[in-house]
Amino acid sequence: MKKLTALILILLVLCITPISSLAEETSYTDCSECINSTDTISDANSKAPCNCVNITDNYYILSKGNVFKIAFEGKFLSECAKEGDCIYFYVPKDICTSCGTLILPMGSKLSGYIRGITKQKMLNKNARVYVSINKLILPDNTELDIKAKPFTKDFSLVENGWMTAGKLAASTVGLGAIGTGAGAGLAFIPKPHKIAVGAAAIGLPVGCFIGLVTGLVTPGLKYHAKQGEEIYIILCEDLCIPKCNVSEF
Repeated sequence: MKKLTALILILLVLCITPISSLAEETSYTDCSECINSTDTISDANSKAPCNCVNITDNYYILSKGNVFKIAFEGKFLSECAKEGDCIYFYVPKDICTSCGTLILPMGSKLSGYIRGITKQKMLNKNARVYVSINKLILPDNTELDIKAKPFTKDFSLVENGWMTAGKLAASTVGLGAIGTGAGAGLAFIPKPHKIAVGAAAIGLPVGCFIGLVTGLVTPGLKYHAKQGEEIYIILCEDLCIPKCNVSEF
């Protein structure tokens, strides 16, 4: 009987609670306002799926699919990180609309966590770091929820192709030089000018071939990022930024 009475009282309280008071608790994040105008991000990434910014009375709404730059707050080494670790970034430059309206101030902080790490493997496969970004902190310390990830082919952080090509080139040139040197080293044999030239001619391509094969079958590169190094991220959901929290910057 007591349980039934308590249940009835709870239901009565819920019935008389003003709906407006419940709405106030969620209005800060749901951005459910009429859109007054639409703009685009200035200097947007040309490959971004979306470049739309909706503007309401109280919010700037960056649509899902927008892409912008962030930077590492500190140095990052994939071999020193593990799944679940927190990772921190910041906005290196004011993000504005094409009309010049500031929507995300320089110095805003972002944080997230590492979803997983694939270590470098044989056959020159580079390490990959999978990151989820879930918190945006504006310069006035206002915290906003955000869902974003690196804007790459498979949404991972990985050394670029130039770094991999540089590794292969170094391996190829290095062993090519060794092969050439080995051929030239035959100069102590009678009539060295004939033998050394021929051996050097053979040693160079053989050494380069061995260097290329060695570079291909060895482990790939670890992922390293310097403090301040910039990457692109893509929004996985709309991001609602209160106007009042950016108007003073």
